[in-house]
Amino acid sequence: MLEEVERWLADRSWSAADRPLGQLLSAKRAAGTTVSVVLPALNEEATVGAIVEVIRRDLIEGLPVPLVDELVVIDSGSTDRTGEVAAKAGARVVHRDEVLPRIPALPGKGEVLWRSLLATTGDIVCFVDADLRDFSSAFVSGIVGPLLTEPDVRFVKAMYDRPLGPELGGPELGASDFRAADFGAADFGDPASAKAHGQGGRVTELVARPLLNLHWPQLAGFVQPLGGEYAVRRELLERLPFPVGYGVELGLLVDALHTAGLDALAQVDVGVRLHRHQDGQALGRMAAAIYRTAQVRLSRGHLVRPELTQFERGPQGFVPHTYAVDTEERPPMRDIEEYAHRRVA
Repeated sequence: MLEEVERWLADRSWSAADRPLGQLLSAKRAAGTTVSVVLPALNEEATVGAIVEVIRRDLIEGLPVPLVDELVVIDSGSTDRTGEVAAKAGARVVHRDEVLPRIPALPGKGEVLWRSLLATTGDIVCFVDADLRDFSSAFVSGIVGPLLTEPDVRFVKAMYDRPLGPELGGPELGASDFRAADFGAADFGDPASAKAHGQGGRVTELVARPLLNLHWPQLAGFVQPLGGEYAVRRELLERLPFPVGYGVELGLLVDALHTAGLDALAQVDVGVRLHRHQDGQALGRMAAAIYRTAQVRLSRGHLVRPELTQFERGPQGFVPHTYAVDTEERPPMRDIEEYAHRRVA
């Protein structure tokens, strides 16, 4: 590991408990900063309501000044009751296709995050995945905190353990099965501790972490580089291009490094993240999109064909299925006419 990264780990890695809520509210009020929380959602009726309720209860209602000013669920075409459940729980629900209708929407998580910049107004934008179970509001307050108290910090990612769920052979766990004391900094280098805490994040370990260590070693200190929970100052976020698919987290992290520098990036330990895990083939398609995103940033020359072929056994043997790999990227939002007009207004 680079000495620069070792110093960064010491200076820019915190715990959510380092900044009590009262300290954050005082800093927010003094600076007049506004905070938007965005949940991108597709068929998440089972979990989105509870997440919204926790954020409203802990970070909006009954406080001298709310930590969260906007709580928005961006629905990217759910066929279940995601929008209805989120609205009933107290979120403002916006359909992806209602934002920037001049530009036809593309499928993908990054597309939703990109459009959310036009659907929100906060100085800080905090993204939270909508499939989390046993959700804690520390996922929001923890990563927003450094942006309120550290003027030089502009991009903060959550770090956490990701235990495998029962669908992948892990035990049925809740947040109460983990103690805050279990998550010391030394644990991240302890194989036995890693096994005890769980081994989720397979695409991170097999694809993203090797890519970052080999090509962007300054980012080697991020524990969860692909995590969906991160908070960013709008003035930085609106300058970054957005890969439309699963490559969005890696793309934003790499581009933020080049735009703002390592010392503007940080991470906060929020404990444990419980969520629905995907099967191996879905992870293969995710891995291909992430690799492609890295390729685009490494070279603007000839790239390999953006397709991925996977195999499933059928009655007559193995059958190939070929999928397109996400290749589209949206330009920085500040270059979009409608967004520029809103800023002037």
